[in-house]
Amino acid sequence: MTATPATPAAHSAPAPSVPSVPSVPSVPSVVRPKRGDRGARNPVGRAGYLFVSGYVLLLLAFGVLPTVYAVRLALTNSRGQYVGLGNFTRTFADYRFGPAFVHIGLYLLIWLVVLMVLVVLLALMLHGRMRRTASALRFLFYLPGALAGVASVLLWLILLDPASSPVGGLLDALGWHTLAQVISPGHLPALFTVIAFWTGAGGWIVIMYGALNNIPDEILEAARIDGASTLQIALRIQIPMLTKWIAYMLILAFAAGTQLFVEPQLVSTASWGMIPDSWSPNQLSYQYAFQAGDFNGAAALSVDLLLLGLGCAALVVFRAGLFDRD
Repeated sequence: MTATPATPAAHSAPAPSVPSVPSVPSVPSVVRPKRGDRGARNPVGRAGYLFVSGYVLLLLAFGVLPTVYAVRLALTNSRGQYVGLGNFTRTFADYRFGPAFVHIGLYLLIWLVVLMVLVVLLALMLHGRMRRTASALRFLFYLPGALAGVASVLLWLILLDPASSPVGGLLDALGWHTLAQVISPGHLPALFTVIAFWTGAGGWIVIMYGALNNIPDEILEAARIDGASTLQIALRIQIPMLTKWIAYMLILAFAAGTQLFVEPQLVSTASWGMIPDSWSPNQLSYQYAFQAGDFNGAAALSVDLLLLGLGCAALVVFRAGLFDRD
């Protein structure tokens, strides 16, 4: 009997099972809140708008609207007729225009350089070797700023008069025996710089000191471990990290410097006419408005100062990257 080969079973071995793909959960659709619901769902945003609303109102009332009114006056005449750049060309041709802007330019050059160098230097000293007495010194630096501009100028007129000054001996030793010699026209930019620094630098020293405190101690300590000296730390770490604060200081100090009025006005009165009453552009604008009754010419001068300030501020902002993110 011949053996028959075994036939394969009706049900062969089961094939390997394919793993099932897990189901992907459905992503819920994002429902964006309507514009009207954002404020209700974000109370922090509403509080922010509330806080800035007061400043915006004051800016519109005392900044934007007066500027628009000044521009309108500068482009029209006394009868309200549009004259284009007529007021600008007329004031530019005034013989007092050039000297006034030269005076303010020289003053700003001295004032901004002195302010930048001395404020940063004094702030670094307060943050370094003078840290133990920093609180008392910050108070002393800030104290002159409490005096009003007129009071501070009157105080300096007494100090600069050899006949009544407590430092009259020093003035005599320098060859200045009368007030007229001290406040001669060639000395005014330097004298106004001293007065401005005495009254306004204290606040900037406090601000720079606070900015230095924001520099992480780990960075300074790592530099000291690497062998950096105090001068190297100041030049390569601290001052570069103060760039935006210095730029902010220069912008505001430039804007305030172009508005110089009280100091030359009082000095002009004290000099009995030796100093012209149009020494600064602001004084010249005052002469146009209240001596000649030419408010359109005065507005043209004010717009000139505005454009000058905006142009220099834009230059500093872009060069220093004031609004760039760190």
